[in-house]
Amino acid sequence: MSNSSRFNFSNSLNWTQRIRELAPGFTVSLVAAAAATFLSEHYGAPVMLFALLLGMGLSFLSVEGRCKAGIEFTARTVMRIGIALLGMRITLEQITALGWQPVALVVTLIIVTISVSVVVAKLIGFQRLFGMLTGGATAICGASAALALSVALPNHPQKEKATLFTVIGVSALSTIAMIVYPMIAQWLELSPQHAGIFLGATIHDVAQVVGAGYSMSTETGDTATVVKLMRVAMLLPVIVCAAMITRMQGSTESNGQRPPLLPWFAVGFLILACINSTGWVPTVVQGGINELSRWCLVISISALGRKAQFDEWATVGIKHVLLRGGECIFLVLLVLTLMHWLF
Repeated sequence: MSNSSRFNFSNSLNWTQRIRELAPGFTVSLVAAAAATFLSEHYGAPVMLFALLLGMGLSFLSVEGRCKAGIEFTARTVMRIGIALLGMRITLEQITALGWQPVALVVTLIIVTISVSVVVAKLIGFQRLFGMLTGGATAICGASAALALSVALPNHPQKEKATLFTVIGVSALSTIAMIVYPMIAQWLELSPQHAGIFLGATIHDVAQVVGAGYSMSTETGDTATVVKLMRVAMLLPVIVCAAMITRMQGSTESNGQRPPLLPWFAVGFLILACINSTGWVPTVVQGGINELSRWCLVISISALGRKAQFDEWATVGIKHVLLRGGECIFLVLLVLTLMHWLF
């Protein structure tokens, strides 16, 4: 047998062994994600929340045994793939169509919300990076932003736990916002376009922004969706800032190397957003990639929930609840104030 044949045979064996090692944990996560999707479609609650809860119910699988490696892979690599694919949701044309005011509003609310969250988190006894995680989730795109920032931020013994707290909190509060915020817009007698800007700038999850917006009117729904996607577009610069913090703190990845300034999933996000902006991507392909991104994130969050241990949740405390609720109230007041000044 030639050296080339031996090399190919060895690679084939390694791949086969790797797939067998990862398959049990990935399969369990996939089944949990499918169950979460079914429950979400039938009961109207966020799919991310269902995925987390189902994953937590099977948390014993991540401690040891055949599923552990696959769960680790799914919670890390599959999550990064899903984040990269989020870039197919936005185009530059969508951002410029509404003019400069919504852009200024989105940039300001993200900078101010994250900054205030960092300061408040430090004041009440949390690490600043936890404030950046929760503030980013509140200001950008909920659970997806929390997952993306968690990957880019420095490693810490409590990082996964903090991420889980953030995802659960933002999913629950986003459901409440989908119901309550349209009532606030009607009570304030906002025009359809201004109501769309308000909903798109305050509700966390894209699907819930769409649901809340189109429940009021088509114009409100269209405007809310575009403003929300502008917030999603801000995920990239925030990830870059998180990666810079990680490098400055001297954190290393699992292979002992310093993480890149721009993570590969952030590069993928940018490339897909630019490709989508050309208008050459067929609607079917765009929808397929968006659906794949959603599935990757749901599968990975179910794996992340499986890594949680229930005895850790007793340590959440009232301060976590106050921080998350306070961030949401602050965001609503900030957006209404900025709308008063800019429009």
